[in-house]
Amino acid sequence: MQIKAYKFRLYPSALQQKQIIKQFVVCKEVHNIVLEQSLNAQVFNRRDLYTIVKDIKTTCPSYYYLVHSQALQNVADRLSKSFASTFRRAKERANGAKVKLGFPRFKSHIRSMTYPQSGFRFVNERKISISKLGNIPIVLHRIPKGTMKTLTIKRNAAGQWFATFCCELPEKHLAPLSPLDEAIGLDVGINKFAALSNTEIIQNPRYLMKSEQKLIRLQRNLSRKKKGSKNRLKARFHLALQHLKIRNQRYDFLHQTSTKLIRRYRHIVVEDLRIKNLVKHPNLAKHIHDASWGNFVRMLSYKAVAGGGFLEQVDPRYTSSTCCNCLARNKMPLNKRVLTCHVCDFVCDRDVNAAVNIFNRRAGRARTHTPADRVTSASSPKLVSELNEPGTIVGNTTLSS
Repeated sequence: MQIKAYKFRLYPSALQQKQIIKQFVVCKEVHNIVLEQSLNAQVFNRRDLYTIVKDIKTTCPSYYYLVHSQALQNVADRLSKSFASTFRRAKERANGAKVKLGFPRFKSHIRSMTYPQSGFRFVNERKISISKLGNIPIVLHRIPKGTMKTLTIKRNAAGQWFATFCCELPEKHLAPLSPLDEAIGLDVGINKFAALSNTEIIQNPRYLMKSEQKLIRLQRNLSRKKKGSKNRLKARFHLALQHLKIRNQRYDFLHQTSTKLIRRYRHIVVEDLRIKNLVKHPNLAKHIHDASWGNFVRMLSYKAVAGGGFLEQVDPRYTSSTCCNCLARNKMPLNKRVLTCHVCDFVCDRDVNAAVNIFNRRAGRARTHTPADRVTSASSPKLVSELNEPGTIVGNTTLSS
């Protein structure tokens, strides 16, 4: 079975929004009470937490019956998973791993609520009926497939409401997207968003950098407003909308690019990067977050599975400094964008060279990309000079958003 999530926009009325916010407040109070009682009684398993929720509902029925019973049970379910994750990290820490314990905390607010099994149904293509709330308009831009399991109602920082459905799909729904059984190596970066082992380049759109001046102006406008005033709420709303626009632009680019790659290649090889360590760099952290490598690899992963292919992650060490022609290691600082091998005089773009090395490191490879056929050689000085120019597109075709 495959679990697939579908996200749709909700448009509740003003009264329904107040009711949902009240339910969020109830879920927050239940979370805090269950956490307090579980710590006092030293009980952390799911069944005991369910019992605490049941006792809370019997002691305060007039208030806690505003929320569907299974939504309150999901609060205990989330808390039990948090305890389980804490105990797992504690064992890893005892074995010498450098991880944070991450003990569950008391919440001041929540922005989501989950119905695990029931309490919701579709009235028609434009409305959904939710327990304790009534019929809410919904935009079904696509039809959910499979067996619907859970519903999560969520509000973002810009005040927009969404409904996320988790559905189970059998394996027979997995249809291959790529007609050819081809493999490709892919190297992600900042100067170029990605380079393929067949010399194609995907340019980095840099949505955050393009909107940075507008964000600075909106943030400065917010800081000038008096705390607690209506003008401050308006300024915060405009700032949240701008951040949401950047996020939507980035996700749209990532979805389109990953879908195009999956439809062309069934086997994609990428680096197994430790992004949490890379973002500690003081100068590159913002650019790495803007490129969103982690979300891109995640999209490639689940889309490859849905399309009948697979994603392989290989060792990322020395992919840029190793010559793909003779495997000699060269000195390659970050400001050096073209590799010139000191052994065989092979000249190649830094990112394309890394993509070829990533491609050649795949498990059980049946063939390799020939460097003389795939990348620029020392006998092509004209193309080598073009690689030094920023924004140059290498290859016959280029993916675009």
